Amino acid sequence: MPVPLTQLNWRYAQPFVTQWTVTSEQIDHYGHANNVVYVSQLEKVAWAHSNQLGLTIQQYQALDRGMAISRHEISYLGAAYLADQVACATWIVECDQRLKLSREFQFIRLSDGQTLLSARTDFVCIALSTGKAKRMPAEFAHIYGQAKIAVTVQ
Repeated sequence: MPVPLTQLNWRYAQPFVTQWTVTSEQIDHYGHANNVVYVSQLEKVAWAHSNQLGLTIQQYQALDRGMAISRHEISYLGAAYLADQVACATWIVECDQRLKLSREFQFIRLSDGQTLLSARTDFVCIALSTGKAKRMPAEFAHIYGQAKIAVTVQ
């Protein structure tokens, strides 16, 4: 029986969580989920969190702003296998409300509570029309700034 989300050993309190079930298309020649799939899941959970906070791709486009990845740091701590159910969590851990934002991630297999991945992604605000760094619009600064957690390890 899967471990309930509230009983998982999260690095920080109040994670935003999505769930991922590993499919056969995601399995590589080593018999586990390919590393590229994990990166795809990082993007999916980050977008889901932004949408839940009230920022959608349509708003990004209307404001001519986006949060572009400047750096990924990923630690692969365990393998996910076919049909594994994985809880994918994210937190905004830094937001200068001007140009930069950082998220941390933790993926936990539900069957045994094992952390499979921890990651940090740094973002920089850009103008979508030019790809150049540009100050966050007020909406980004307010919403992402309010969502930033106080980083205290549980």
